[in-house]
Amino acid sequence: MSSLRELFEKREEDWLSPYAVKSKSTLGRIVQEKPCDVRTAFQRDRDRVIHSKAFRRLKHKTQVFISPEGDHFRTRLTHTLEVSQIARTAARALRLNEDLAEAISLSHDLGHTPFGHAGETALNQVHPGGFKHNIQSLRVVDKLELGTGLNLTWEVRDGIVNHTGDVTPSSLEGQIVKIADRIAYINHDIDDAIRGRVMSLESLPKECLKVLGFKHSERINKMVRDMIDASWDKPYITMSKEVSAAMDELRQFLFRNVYIGSLAKTEEKKAMRLVQEIYHYYCNHPQEISNEYKAHNDAETNEDILVIDYIAGMTDRYAIAIYQKLFVPSGFSII
Repeated sequence: MSSLRELFEKREEDWLSPYAVKSKSTLGRIVQEKPCDVRTAFQRDRDRVIHSKAFRRLKHKTQVFISPEGDHFRTRLTHTLEVSQIARTAARALRLNEDLAEAISLSHDLGHTPFGHAGETALNQVHPGGFKHNIQSLRVVDKLELGTGLNLTWEVRDGIVNHTGDVTPSSLEGQIVKIADRIAYINHDIDDAIRGRVMSLESLPKECLKVLGFKHSERINKMVRDMIDASWDKPYITMSKEVSAAMDELRQFLFRNVYIGSLAKTEEKKAMRLVQEIYHYYCNHPQEISNEYKAHNDAETNEDILVIDYIAGMTDRYAIAIYQKLFVPSGFSII
């Protein structure tokens, strides 16, 4: 009798596009494991990510706005979930491997710093080897989580490290996540910026809205449908020139009016200074780093890498608490 996993693998072979990555055809894991009787390899990866501590910490990490007053602003976790939803929809429509797209989506930002891209920039400026969150995300799943890593499949790891930057992911599922990431943050950052009164809907470029839609749901639907239509029966994922150009223009608008110099970003310099001062402190006092992070690294790991691992794993509020502990005088009592 076939296992449930084998039945799922057979269904993939029968249904998925010739361009899809089939679970049975994965290039494998760093350490070979006995297959699960119930779940495919990519379903197993997804579950490992969801149950990881790094995934849970995303709920207290900044997406764009640092410490916003309000319960409805996005965090790094809600961003991740929105990317996953978009990627799954597109993968299903194109008959690609939805489980692979989901696993990449849920893990793509696991290595992100506290305070979003402000924290990333801060570490990149002071760390001799530089810092990129996608590379750190791969390090989280390969080594840091559980002390041994999650031992994910090659396809998920490829999608994680190449979800941003100039390199194209090897799988179409990874390519979907790369575009889904941009679709998600362009749209939810507009929504958050309007909610935070950083800008108004009327200030958005009208020509972009004519192409993409005047409502949040219309824009997401237009972008996702365009990706599906433009990529149909092709060995790569793409978008139409018209929609891609409108997205790029809208993204540039956000950089000019939201990401750089807006009222909502005034706390970023403080956040960057906080991260950098913590970095310098622990470079000089590596013995004070959490024993958990020391246990996750071998004796050959450079101390500055250990510091990077420790800080990148912090949530916003934990980083603030550490800064206060290290640099802010506490009350003195003789009682």
